Amino acid sequence: MKISFVIPVFRNEGSIEPTYEKIRDLMLKICVECEIIFINDGSDDNSIGELKALHKSDKQLKIISFSRNFGQVAAIVAGLKIVTGDAVIIMSADLQEPISLVEDMIKKHREGSEIVICHRIDRDDSFIANIASSIFYKLMKSLNSKMPRGGFDFMLLGNDSLHALNSIEERNRFLQGDILWLGFSTVFIPYRRLKRTVGRSQWTLSKKLKYFIDGLINSSYVPIRMMSLIGIVTSFIGFIYALYIAYNRFMNNTPFDGWAPIMILILIIGGLIMLMLGIIGEYVWRTYDETRKRPLYIIKENSRDE
Repeated sequence: MKISFVIPVFRNEGSIEPTYEKIRDLMLKICVECEIIFINDGSDDNSIGELKALHKSDKQLKIISFSRNFGQVAAIVAGLKIVTGDAVIIMSADLQEPISLVEDMIKKHREGSEIVICHRIDRDDSFIANIASSIFYKLMKSLNSKMPRGGFDFMLLGNDSLHALNSIEERNRFLQGDILWLGFSTVFIPYRRLKRTVGRSQWTLSKKLKYFIDGLINSSYVPIRMMSLIGIVTSFIGFIYALYIAYNRFMNNTPFDGWAPIMILILIIGGLIMLMLGIIGEYVWRTYDETRKRPLYIIKENSRDE
């Protein structure tokens, strides 16, 4: 059995070599053949220098280097396109996932599970990071009941699920949702996410927000249904209010006047319209982005070409 490792790299200077060594040592220990693929996602530190130094000592190690930063999902997709193993493990290069779990993942796969997902039940991160992650994945779980509460980035895919995942040709992807959507037999392994000891997280607030919107729009029709529901409720309230005004005007001879109520209605309805236009805009942009047929990433260097 041969296991492929796909590891996106973005500003991971200092943690690349330890990640490589831990994988290599474990695979030698359990006597499993492996290939390791690092995808340099436009890092502007010495990440590519460390990768090239490792490649000189181990020609089996593969490196893909992007022309600029295209994002973690694009890096993972690029790696999945070239793997040659019987199964592939996706993980990060920040030393926050326990490498020891790989042995359990391989065991579960051999027992018949097509997908093995290691999901976070706790994490040694900052208070703000923990709160943000908790809110994000609670919302995602409300849209997809299969989503673990702590989310996941560490997983194993068998060949069948890998081929199915590679057949998805979309740009603004929510990778976790795509994997759960495949429907193959899946087993979950809980773990505690380790504290980052080298560098700092590049998973910025803007990236988290973009990923949340991708997950919300790609994994559910809730935004469109909510727009319809809000429109129905607002129209109903407006109709009832109009009847109330007409009744008081003709039955009680009560004139309707007052600047404040009119402004409140205008602001509320105007705000709802702008919100709905923004949601529609997200869908329109994604449709336009797909029709342009631009590549998801551009490869600058590839160790396979050497």
